Amino acid sequence: MEPLRVIVIGGGRLGQFHAAKLAARADVQLIGIVEPSAERREELARQGFPVFADAGRVLSEVRAAIVAAPTTLHGRIVRSLLADGIDVLVEKPIASCAAEARQMVALAKTAGRILQVGHIERFNPAYSVAEQSVSSPWLIEAVRCGPFTGRSLDVGVVLDLMIHDLDLILSLTNSFPTAITASGQALLGGEEDVAEARIEFDNGCTAVLHASRITRQPRREMKIWSNAAIAQIDFAAGRVSLTRVHPDLQAGRFRAGALPAAELRRIQPQFHDVYLPEEIVACEKRDALAAEIADFVDCVRTRRPPVVDGAAGLAALQVAEAITQAIASGEIIRPQHVPVAAPPVLPGRHSEAA
Repeated sequence: MEPLRVIVIGGGRLGQFHAAKLAARADVQLIGIVEPSAERREELARQGFPVFADAGRVLSEVRAAIVAAPTTLHGRIVRSLLADGIDVLVEKPIASCAAEARQMVALAKTAGRILQVGHIERFNPAYSVAEQSVSSPWLIEAVRCGPFTGRSLDVGVVLDLMIHDLDLILSLTNSFPTAITASGQALLGGEEDVAEARIEFDNGCTAVLHASRITRQPRREMKIWSNAAIAQIDFAAGRVSLTRVHPDLQAGRFRAGALPAAELRRIQPQFHDVYLPEEIVACEKRDALAAEIADFVDCVRTRRPPVVDGAAGLAALQVAEAITQAIASGEIIRPQHVPVAAPPVLPGRHSEAA
């Protein structure tokens, strides 16, 4: 089998990471990195990457592309690639606005192309464990904070960081928001840099999210509450703490207020061990970015839908837009859900050859 010919568009920090992962794969030929900055092209060339000022010269040679350009350029670049019959993995968020994302999803469907969105936490092994351990959550709490990096300033923290958790929560709930309240503050002179949101879903679940890109100590955590179990994820450490809920608690048979004082004193020291036992669940060691790229490569070759398709990216962006609207207006936002079918995988240009 011939190597899959792939190009990376955008030679920033993330684009370089993608290029390095592609170059390490024996089944992929990295055609190069497209980067408009001459200074940055020189840096990448010194590290051994083939570089181009624009993609026009090499698009005929490639079958797939990874887009890691600024968010505001996603729509134009991805639409052009899809129209040329090229399968695309675009970094999150899928686009800078939902209207643009809808165009991208529709074009991928019409052209029969793969459109994958880089919500990398779906490939975090800790999330995979938690997703398999907890079903039908009624409460989800997410915190995603980090220090100032000087990157992704073309969007606010909702599209920069919080959207990771929005994608995960939409996947966990398989539901859509009915009401959103949010607050936020811009401190760096542009879009919001700190944001808090509360989302109520049509299946009864509630999600509470906090995101900041000006916090000294980084945190990437999520707590998922269900009737049978509680999972706490530390994304950075790749660790899951799983608490099992005793059947008596699930069924409402444990009535603490009705117990005699002596019985409460007897139960209290061992309450958590008996009724809410906790265990640390082993998670496999896995490179989430490499796994995401492996999924993309397999989708291009087999024509199966990706784990995170364009429709999922659009759904997360729709909720993110509703949150920024709630921040701006100070009002409760009740999103209008426009269902988007997953794009069918059809043969197209390059589908016969690698």
